[in-house]
Amino acid sequence: MEFALTEEQEMIAQGIREFAQGEIAPRAQEMDAAAEIPGEVLDQMRELGLFGAQIPEAYGGLGLDTVTYAAIIEELSRACAGVAILLSVHASVAAYPLMIHGSEEQRASFLPRLAAGEIGAFCLSEPGSGSDAASLKTSARREGDSYVLNGQKVFVSSGSLASLYLVLARSDPDADPPHRGISAFLVERSTPGLSLGRKEDKMGLRADDTMELFLEDCRVPEAQRLGEEGAGFKIAMQSLDNGRIGVGAQAVGIAQAAFEEGRRYAREREQFGRPLIHFQAIQNKLADMATQIEAARMLVRQAAFLKDRQRPFTKEAAMAKLFASEMATRVTHQALQIHGGYGYMKEYAVERYYRDARVTEIYEGTSEMQRLVIARQLLRDD
Repeated sequence: MEFALTEEQEMIAQGIREFAQGEIAPRAQEMDAAAEIPGEVLDQMRELGLFGAQIPEAYGGLGLDTVTYAAIIEELSRACAGVAILLSVHASVAAYPLMIHGSEEQRASFLPRLAAGEIGAFCLSEPGSGSDAASLKTSARREGDSYVLNGQKVFVSSGSLASLYLVLARSDPDADPPHRGISAFLVERSTPGLSLGRKEDKMGLRADDTMELFLEDCRVPEAQRLGEEGAGFKIAMQSLDNGRIGVGAQAVGIAQAAFEEGRRYAREREQFGRPLIHFQAIQNKLADMATQIEAARMLVRQAAFLKDRQRPFTKEAAMAKLFASEMATRVTHQALQIHGGYGYMKEYAVERYYRDARVTEIYEGTSEMQRLVIARQLLRDD
């Protein structure tokens, strides 16, 4: 397979690179400290059509392929990983499941709004339900032509900015196995009974908020159930397969930025009478970092390539997410090491990259869960 970007894909990536480095990167440290993305940055992203990157043109989006989308996420992540994950969650686990599983009425109602820049969020995790998603407790009780939702969700990315939440809830408490009793619902921010809790004070990705969400007798019309009753778990898992491509691309972007900072610093910093970059130990670090970044990028593009051709990509997306996230942790560690004591100071960008990289091994499926997914796919292939 050939994973080099086409001329058109490279042109789009270059345009996003110029935007990200010109408009987002200079504000990244400020956004990290303030723990918010300024409205003007979101407006610029709307003007570029980024919120509709993969939404079909018929619904107001750009209709871009997944390889191009991954390149966009990578470029945004090089500038600010918090901005990138806001777009990744919106596209991968909010708009995508609506595109795949929504009725025509649902697509016509919600996709143009998401393409125009209303933000979508994904609500799966709960205080007692993380990797074991099938154990979620949020309930969806049927009442006539509506469902009444009650429960609590945690770790909702972009929770305070979202207009639409994809909520997973248990519609059949007696289902066996339990995951068959979970349904998916499109819940609008204005729905009575929906409220936001605290904003988490996070280690990294601070620009994009992470919220608690509460549902108290929240009445959702049956017309806003996504897919069939009981299909929610399958919808969530398919969405996470797609989301892992975005997280993999995000990890590559963070690592690329850290590598570039490490290389620049090694050229400028002198010790023992010469620049650090002249020392073989530093050269070895840079060689390993560059090799690992390129390998991760190719894994991400492979998964995106397969998805674009409507071929199975669960295993490849898990591999890309696993390798890229662990690679990002290693590369940012080495970039900080090259900086020595200065890398530990917040005025240097590598300190932020190091913090941002860490969560890529956790959200949208931990590294442990990715290995389980990969192993299951390998055994299935026998």
